[in-house]
Formats: sequence, C-alpha cells, structure tokens
Amino acid sequence: MANIITLLLRNQRRFPNRIWLILFLLTVGFTSGLQYAQAITPQNLLPFEQPASARPQTGKTAQQSAPQNAPPELKNLLTQIDAAASIGDVKKVIEFYSPNFTHGDGLNRQTLEKALIELWKRHPQLKYTTQLQSWKSEGNGIIAETVTNITGLPSSNSNNLALNATIKSRQRVTGGKIVRQDILSERTLLTSGSKPPQVDVKLPQQVKVGQQYNFDAIVQEPLGDDFILGTALEEPIQADKYLNPTPVDLKLLTSGGIFKVGRAPSTPGSHWISAVILRGNGMTMVTQRLQVVK
Repeated sequence: MANIITLLLRNQRRFPNRIWLILFLLTVGFTSGLQYAQAITPQNLLPFEQPASARPQTGKTAQQSAPQNAPPELKNLLTQIDAAASIGDVKKVIEFYSPNFTHGDGLNRQTLEKALIELWKRHPQLKYTTQLQSWKSEGNGIIAETVTNITGLPSSNSNNLALNATIKSRQRVTGGKIVRQDILSERTLLTSGSKPPQVDVKLPQQVKVGQQYNFDAIVQEPLGDDFILGTALEEPIQADKYLNPTPVDLKLLTSGGIFKVGRAPSTPGSHWISAVILRGNGMTMVTQRLQVVK
C-alpha cells in the first residue's frame, strides 16, 4: 500500500477514463433508451406511445413495437455487430455504419473507427451483448433502442484493468446501416488489483441548466486503519476527448468516499462525471453520463 501511494503522489497518472466512452459506440450504436422513453412519456404509457389527443389524425402513424416482433433484419444486424465487436473486427463493425453516420457527441464514421482501434489495443478481449428494448418504423428507416453490456477481463494490454459497462442509446437504421446514434445513459466501471473498493455512486441522470446537484461515491467496506486516495472529475462531452485520456491527480481522502456538490452549466449538453478511488490492493473508477437540459 505504501509503495502504491508514494508512486501516485509523485506522479500524475493517466487513467484510461475515456475507454468506456468509446465502448458504447461499439456496442453498435444499439444501446437502449427505455429509461429515456419512460422519462418523457406520460404515466402508464409505453415508450413512444402518445395520448390519443396528441396522435396524428391523418397519415401513417408509427407506433412502438415489442422486441419479439422486430424485423428479422434488425435482429440479425444486432447479432452480427455483437459478434464482430467481440472478436475485435473493426472493419466488419464499421461496415454497419453509414458513410454519413452522425453522433450526438460529435463523432463520425472516421473518428469512430480510430476510437475502436485504440480501444481494442488496450482491451483486446471485450464481450458485447446487446438486447433490443423497443423499435418503430419511421419514414424509410427504423428507430431502435437497445441496452448493451460490455465486459472485459484484466490483461497486460489494459494495465490489468477489468471493465464492465452498460449503455443505453437510440439509433436510426436505414438500409441496414446505422445513420444516427444518441446515447441516453451510460455507466462504466473499471477496476484493478486483488481487492478493488466496492463503490456506491449517487448521481442524477439529468439536471436543468444552472441546477445544483450532488455527486457521492461511497466506499462500502469499513475503512479500519486503511488510507484511501481518490478524486472526482467532471468534463463536457466532446468528440476530441475520446482518444485523449485526462490526467488524474489523486489526493488523500479524509472520509469514506468522495462527496461533491456541483452546479450544472448555463447551456444544455452532456457531461462525464467520474470518481477514482484507490485503497489497499485495488483501484475502482466509475463514470456516468449526466444530461443537462433546459
């Protein structure tokens, strides 16, 4: 423990805290928005369903459909992307994205490919599992919402970091290609060591501009005589940060976790909120997305 603390206090270390942000893309853009849909629809209504008074009275109405009724082409697309991603086949994965692909975080097809190549160098054995939550036809395409789980065991490439991520997103599919993706929520856990701290994170998924919010990362095990190091990070989500790890300066914590009060900026957008905690023989890093809305 003393050697680890000395090393971290002497050197500012770059943890790959942007790795997870790239992961969700690979989940294939098929990462779900059930939670988002529930948040924006009236009580007791299914995602995408509208009150009768709000539904179009003429023309073709697109309604949300159950996953089991999804077109075989959509199910097959999800299966193929999971399979290609799980073996690290970048070229195959990119084939499923339109040349005009756009992303809510500012990424395009070219930057996505670069991000995936870099990610799989660090984590060569990730497993992707995607579940379709809902879908609907819209114009000449399909709007699909999914949940993707990504897991990776420790390896020498990843500095022995284990990874576990859950991403929810909504994407538009046209002609068998993903043309647009928006991340609705995400949470990534990176751990290392023989006994990484068990951390309980409390953070709202959405706040209004200028609103004050609390961010708590609480170590669940008793501290005893142990010392813990840690820090909290807040960053606006920008495309250029996907491949540029942020320097992390760990400090000695005087309590059993990290307790911060933040204030949302005056403009809407998405932010990454992270907590890094080192204790004894392990390190834990948790990152979640915070949506700032009007």
